[in-house]
Amino acid sequence: MSSPVLLVIAHGSRDPRHAATVHALTARVRALRPGLRVETGFLDFNAPSVPRLLERLAAEGAHEVVALPLLLTRAFHAKSDIPAVLREARAALPRLRVRQAEVLGPSPLLNAALERRLYEAGVRPGDRGSTGLVLASAGSSDPEAIAVIAEIARELRHTGWCSVRPAFASASLPRTEDAVRALRAEGVRRVAVAPYVIAPGRLPDRIAAGAAGSGADVLAGVLGPAPELARLLLDRYDEANAAAARPVAVSA
Repeated sequence: MSSPVLLVIAHGSRDPRHAATVHALTARVRALRPGLRVETGFLDFNAPSVPRLLERLAAEGAHEVVALPLLLTRAFHAKSDIPAVLREARAALPRLRVRQAEVLGPSPLLNAALERRLYEAGVRPGDRGSTGLVLASAGSSDPEAIAVIAEIARELRHTGWCSVRPAFASASLPRTEDAVRALRAEGVRRVAVAPYVIAPGRLPDRIAAGAAGSGADVLAGVLGPAPELARLLLDRYDEANAAAARPVAVSA
């Protein structure tokens, strides 16, 4: 029996760098697991849309799909948009079994990808003790998502950075530039900004502008097709399959 199709669901963007980065990531996933069918669908702006892609998969004879949100936290898209799209698809395509996997974060693999980008930007492992870190995410109005970012910042602080502050490009405060200035006010002489986002676009550009405008010393790249991120996609896929294979407990 063939494995379920892995459908990576990205938000989409008018910025062409976004889709290009998502496709580079899914290409890395295919390279890690040859033989697994990996498809990419978008919620907005880019083609194919998730409904059209699911229709094509059903027409081609696929029986099972694991829909994996390309999201770092459980916010609105994971809780509302994507489940609604998948519910409509299940109703329209009753022969296609579609399961939604968990979002990507939090995960040690994401932290490892974040540090990879910081090192690529010029931070050395020995610099942690003298460097303040701004963990800059896209932002959300969802308290659960904000709490996750704050917890990740606390975890990173325990790995040797002299100080870590979360920041948000939208919906929440503080902004990247405010977090950089707050670190300076603490006496931190060297500040690095780490975008906790997957692909380029409007909000990552806002993070970069905030870093530049406040005089941050280092700006890391977005997570993009980092090898750790590709492995994490496969982990979430495997977890979804394992969960589906477990017998359902029947109460007495």
